[in-house]
Amino acid sequence: MSPARAVAEFARYLRTETTGGLILLAATAVALVWANSPLAPAYEAVRDFRVGPEFLHLDLTVGDWAKDGLLALFFFVAGLELKRELVVGELSRFRQAVLPVLAALGGMIVPAVLALAIGWGTPGIDRAWAIPVATDIAFALGVLALTASNLPSSARVFLLSLAVVDDLGAILVIAIIFTSSFNLLAAGIAVIALGLYAFLQHKRVRSPWLYVPLAVITWVAVHSAGIHATIAGVALGLLTRVRPDEGEEEAPAVRLEHRLQPWSAAVAVPVFALFAAGISVSGDALATVFTTALPLAVLFGLVAGKFIGIFGASLLAVKLRVAEKPSGMGWRDVAALSLLGGVGFTVSLLIADLALPVEASEVAKAAVLIASAIASLASAVLLLRRSRIHAKAA
Repeated sequence: MSPARAVAEFARYLRTETTGGLILLAATAVALVWANSPLAPAYEAVRDFRVGPEFLHLDLTVGDWAKDGLLALFFFVAGLELKRELVVGELSRFRQAVLPVLAALGGMIVPAVLALAIGWGTPGIDRAWAIPVATDIAFALGVLALTASNLPSSARVFLLSLAVVDDLGAILVIAIIFTSSFNLLAAGIAVIALGLYAFLQHKRVRSPWLYVPLAVITWVAVHSAGIHATIAGVALGLLTRVRPDEGEEEAPAVRLEHRLQPWSAAVAVPVFALFAAGISVSGDALATVFTTALPLAVLFGLVAGKFIGIFGASLLAVKLRVAEKPSGMGWRDVAALSLLGGVGFTVSLLIADLALPVEASEVAKAAVLIASAIASLASAVLLLRRSRIHAKAA
């Protein structure tokens, strides 16, 4: 893929995720209003309604279908983007990849350590420490697009690369920490299905009549194996070919992104948010967030931990000459982007659901929403100021 084509693909990705971020925000508002209105029983009835075949252990609630099924599409698109970044994008060049990779690692390790330190001894913190490790691509890019039009393009590349690596880390956490049981036969079927998918990609087979059933079989097998079903999405994405053959207009990964990313950004993630963000926002519930160790651990992990981890790792990497600061960006720009990394919405809500029982997860999800709002507003103020400064300097 030519540099010009790579830039065009990045711009398209940014536009789609920005639109998706706005739809995601609207879905979150609807969920909060619905769940705290006189129609709250209807919200719970829809979310908890079971549908699906029992013999495949797929008699899931509507909320679980959104979490396990629709988010698999989101993770498939994330897997495609990660594969493309690793093969032909910013992460394919060592010097450009080092900084966002190290920043992402810092942005995962520091929040986890801070959450453990604050919540030490609190029931559930042994799994809840993972909640603040994730950065939400859609929300973060949406805030960036709305507030930082005059920042150099390197800022957007840095944030997207960081968020993609961060998503990979969150995916590994989900796969390793939240696999409660393991069915060897189902796992074997999943491996065979993934191998067949890779073989078909290698043989340049393009028929969706083969790929769609194969993707469904992979998803069902991964779910039945006891591994979170969204892992099927990212695995299939990483196995998709990203380099076009001679005479081929688009590689399969690019073609699939064009077709599926709008559905992921505008449907899958907002529907998940609709059923995940419907939590109580009463005075007592909000007071619990600020007076209980576990939600405070999540809150500080996202807001303070993300900023310290991303900015600290970036500063250290550049000072030690391991990496280069993105062209045109100052350290105040990096600081604003580091604060924006505290928007942990989609994957953080997913991990809260996986890590905790219902009552505790509701409080943890409230902390995620509050932390994401704080990080969004604070970073927006800084980004607007930095954008004006860059505009004057231009």
